[in-house]
Amino acid sequence: MTRESPLARIFRGFALLLVVLFFLFPIFWVLLMSFQTNEQILRIPPSLAFTPTLGNYAALISGKLQTAAGTLEIAFMSNLENTIILSVASVALSLLLGVPAAYAFARFRFRLGEDIAFTLLSFRFAPALLVLLPLSLYFQDIGLSDTYTGLVWVYQLITLPLILWIVRGYFEDISPDIEHAYRLDGHSWFASFTRIAIPLARPGIAAAGLLAFIFAWNNFVFALILASADKQPVTVGALAFVTASGIQYGQVAAAVVLSVAPVLLLALYAQRYLVEGLSLGAVKG
Repeated sequence: MTRESPLARIFRGFALLLVVLFFLFPIFWVLLMSFQTNEQILRIPPSLAFTPTLGNYAALISGKLQTAAGTLEIAFMSNLENTIILSVASVALSLLLGVPAAYAFARFRFRLGEDIAFTLLSFRFAPALLVLLPLSLYFQDIGLSDTYTGLVWVYQLITLPLILWIVRGYFEDISPDIEHAYRLDGHSWFASFTRIAIPLARPGIAAAGLLAFIFAWNNFVFALILASADKQPVTVGALAFVTASGIQYGQVAAAVVLSVAPVLLLALYAQRYLVEGLSLGAVKG
């Protein structure tokens, strides 16, 4: 085995540093913008030397946005709360329905099983505009228009297919002999599912849940059409920063930081359990 020279290690480290800086610089720049006023952000040439301000965050928390035309009422914190409610409820419902369904598709062979699974996946491929008009009319008829229940239901078009197909693959990689041996001891199918299959597939379930949560968090079109201002998430509420007097770049940057932070913290928290599940629950057939 050829030993890597010190010069090659230095070059590789420098190349990796450039890649990291390239991808992290936009995030760093948005973070800096969130502590600047519009005048500081729009000055030419841009400068890293500025007096930081918490005015952008204060405006978001207080709900009062100062513009050239006066004070504008915004509901960013309410939008953020709506995003959390919709994303958590949607993913929880998808996990409750999708994990047992994924296990059934992975373990049992039944008529039209693959067709049903592909049909569910095709919901994820379909453009949102294809279903928005019939859904909006249907929701008005049954009283689900502008409700959390209706939005959570629609979000299943995003989250349920992801969880179903990702978790199905993990269940298929688990040897069924382990579950057969457990059932030979007198345990039921449900016991083998909850005590054997789910713990072994926990990394896949965590990854699918996190991915579905991110997609639900970032959804824009469904909430824009099917919900009013008091039910809309931050992705729609951010339109309030585009005012007649101009775009409030500082508040937009602060809103990006506050809306990305929960997802980032969740990803960092879930990463620990992903690694733990992969190391403790790995099974080789």
